[in-house]
Amino acid sequence: MANVWSGVTVDCLDPERVARFWSALLGRAPGPSEDGWVYLGERGDPQPRLVFQPVAEPANGKVRIHLDVAVDDIDEATAEVVRLGGRATGERHDYDSGVVVVMTDPEDHAFCLVQYYE
Repeated sequence: MANVWSGVTVDCLDPERVARFWSALLGRAPGPSEDGWVYLGERGDPQPRLVFQPVAEPANGKVRIHLDVAVDDIDEATAEVVRLGGRATGERHDYDSGVVVVMTDPEDHAFCLVQYYE
């Protein structure tokens, strides 16, 4: 039996709002979804789908896994995230190979914008 990565699930108070943010940021359209949930993409897509699951309680503490989003221009991407309703955390890491900026989506799920220099 082959194990295949099929998606990433994000717990949300407002799945529609958070999914709209990620759909706009990544250019991924919603696919067939369960009631109250939102899926970006479909099973079998070349990229794993993103699944936004409704939960009743807000996040508490730092999540130990996050998404990295590769971008061509870190400053333009940072501005786009803010325009879409996310925010910059002020955390930035500069490396010889590129730069990483920590951002959050509208419900404060942390993720990284990454601009590789090569």
